[in-house]
Amino acid sequence: MTETGKVEFTVNEAGVGTISFFHPSHNSLPGALLQQLASTITQAGTHDQVKVIVLRSEGERTFCAGASFDELIAIQDKEQGLEFFSGFAKVINACRTCPKIIISRVQGKAIGGGVGVTAATDYCFATQFASVKLSEIAVGIGPFVVGPAVERKIGLSAFSQLALDATEFRSAEWAKEKGLYAEVFETVEEMDAAVEAFSLKLASYNPDALKALKEVFWQGTEHWDQLLVERAGISGTLVLSDFTRTFIQSFKKKV
Repeated sequence: MTETGKVEFTVNEAGVGTISFFHPSHNSLPGALLQQLASTITQAGTHDQVKVIVLRSEGERTFCAGASFDELIAIQDKEQGLEFFSGFAKVINACRTCPKIIISRVQGKAIGGGVGVTAATDYCFATQFASVKLSEIAVGIGPFVVGPAVERKIGLSAFSQLALDATEFRSAEWAKEKGLYAEVFETVEEMDAAVEAFSLKLASYNPDALKALKEVFWQGTEHWDQLLVERAGISGTLVLSDFTRTFIQSFKKKV
């Protein structure tokens, strides 16, 4: 456990690979952690023993708080902005191109980029505490990078509601109704039992069939390598605005 956070990867005898990330600031994702998470997902996808992947975070009530405000306020030019937001693009594209099915385990709140990470997985289990919020437009940057992944999962109408109502959380049940979550459980223990049972079931299936099915799931997203980088450029420019810098400074004073 360090100030910079960590990403860990393990594989059990059944071929279930688990990728776990942690950051002391509500599992936020600074640039270095985004890079590490993306590379770990890519490596897990090439691991011969891995048949299915479970993506999870540590802690109890926050799955992922999204971008690191400390890094956002430190961005000084468009190039730095592009580099930072490209980190989220790399994580989403790593999930998209990974040949293994990825199950996400969302134990608590998902905010901003955290919603994008969840939407980039193939099947999601959550608890009743896993409310969602796309706070980006309130910050002044907009959910441009995560937008394609979220819209793909819940549709344009629900994405629009989430993107514009940027200061309010939507419940886990709302997220399930819109298709972001497959199942919502009252307790972490119930969720974990379901994650284990489902991951073991998938691990017993024909891996070639699962790979082919994943390609079908993501058909039509082949242009995302370019699209998400373009979107990262939009956010990377907007983060330099007076509006965004004033908002972040004001927010940090309250924390």
